[in-house]
Amino acid sequence: ITIVATVKTTGQTGVEMEAMTAVSVAALTIYDMCKAIDRGMTVTDVCLLSKSGGKSGTYIREDRVKVKA
Repeated sequence: ITIVATVKTTGQTGVEMEAMTAVSVAALTIYDMCKAIDRGMTVTDVCLLSKSGGKSGTYIREDRVKVKA
């Protein structure tokens, strides 16, 4: 399962943490719904794929995961 969160802001602060929190909560929700079937499930590889703007500029993860639209 691939979960992607997209966030935008007009403020000066980055929203990477909010996006990663959204993905984590979605993954935990899926775990909660499926735990009766398989308690051995794992949630892995929560990461930032890309960002633009802000003080640090643009970031694109080099080993970027292929995401189906």
